[in-house]
Amino acid sequence: MAHVEVIARATVRPGQLEGFKSQVAEIIRLTQERDTRTLRSDWFISEDGTACEVHELFADEQGLIEHQMHIMAARTVLFRDYASDHRSTIYGEVSEQFLGLVKERMGAAPTVYSFLQGFGQAATV
Repeated sequence: MAHVEVIARATVRPGQLEGFKSQVAEIIRLTQERDTRTLRSDWFISEDGTACEVHELFADEQGLIEHQMHIMAARTVLFRDYASDHRSTIYGEVSEQFLGLVKERMGAAPTVYSFLQGFGQAATV
């Protein structure tokens, strides 16, 4: 399983939904224009507009690193002005070096799950 999947969650700050949506559109634009290894980037918003969940899929860890570099400035604006309470979970193999960088930049390391077993693939024991 070379792919790396990320599910991130955030809270939309009160009164900032329109700015949040605008900044998300900018992040999607940058992702589409610059990323070469991002396979999916889907953003979901709760019915009341107070919570967001992002589902992203990357070809590999390098794709995740590339993506982070491309959206860094726009993501900084998102969390400075429109969102808070960022949490993320990574599904797949990522290096300790990468986790250290994420912790340094985001203040907390994401939760990481390694692949165990799925259809057509035996568990590694």
